[in-house]
Amino acid sequence: MPARTRVAAIVASASLAPASAAAHSVTDGPPEWHSAWTLSPWGLVPLLVFATAYATGVWRLWRGGHAGRGISRVEVGASLAGLLALLLATVWPFDALGEWSLAAHMAQHMLLLAVAPPLLLAARPWAALAAALPPRWSRALHRLSMAGRTRVVQSLAAATAANVAVMAGWHVPAALSLALRSEAVHWMMHASFLLAGLWLWTLLWQRLRDDARGALAGTVAVVVVMMQMGFVGALLTFSGRVLYPFYAERAPQVGIDALVDQQLAGLVMWVPASLPYLAGALWLLARELRRPGRRVR
Repeated sequence: MPARTRVAAIVASASLAPASAAAHSVTDGPPEWHSAWTLSPWGLVPLLVFATAYATGVWRLWRGGHAGRGISRVEVGASLAGLLALLLATVWPFDALGEWSLAAHMAQHMLLLAVAPPLLLAARPWAALAAALPPRWSRALHRLSMAGRTRVVQSLAAATAANVAVMAGWHVPAALSLALRSEAVHWMMHASFLLAGLWLWTLLWQRLRDDARGALAGTVAVVVVMMQMGFVGALLTFSGRVLYPFYAERAPQVGIDALVDQQLAGLVMWVPASLPYLAGALWLLARELRRPGRRVR
């Protein structure tokens, strides 16, 4: 698992190389809630860049007494909620606690895959970024984003397959064990969850905001992801043995039985993580029923 240091050690060694700025070592004891920080540049730098760019764009749109212009207050609230989800997943506390508890690790994955992406996309980040950049850069970014809309990128089936592969692949015991012992693989795992979630939710948001697009395909995609999450969650919940030797050794050190910890992880994936998808599916169905020209008996 990537090396971790406590908050005081991180502050004292802020000028050292990034590799030394991560939280707890596998030889350390489990962290307390107040010390479960992960101040790694791999997590902090993207968060700070996004928050700065978004805040700059909103300020430029709203200045002169035009609050709500371009980006509404509700959308700004969604951005704050999305950033909070990312902070909880990568900075405090779930990244550090995830070294010791599979349930904490699962909560981290679900925040990155199912919670943060729809909130960040609901905040209209591209509008804020376009306002934050100089006009020439903004136009170049728009052309780049349009060029990137290839058939594969716009494929809902491909995005669904990516979500299923990420969820299934990283929860194979050998893959998860590797991620817990390698800094690079650890952050690659986090990035894959977030990017897969952003990909799928981007296509779902397009169908939620555009009456001309059929919503049934999006509903099917959501149901497929929920079914796969339910299957993996049930496997963890009802398994009669501990499937992850890494947590079999570490969960008892935080005062929880390893099998109970695994069952809690399965319930996290099975129940609360499915709620955003369920809400999206219901919204898509409602949009489909309200499509212009559609008659429902």
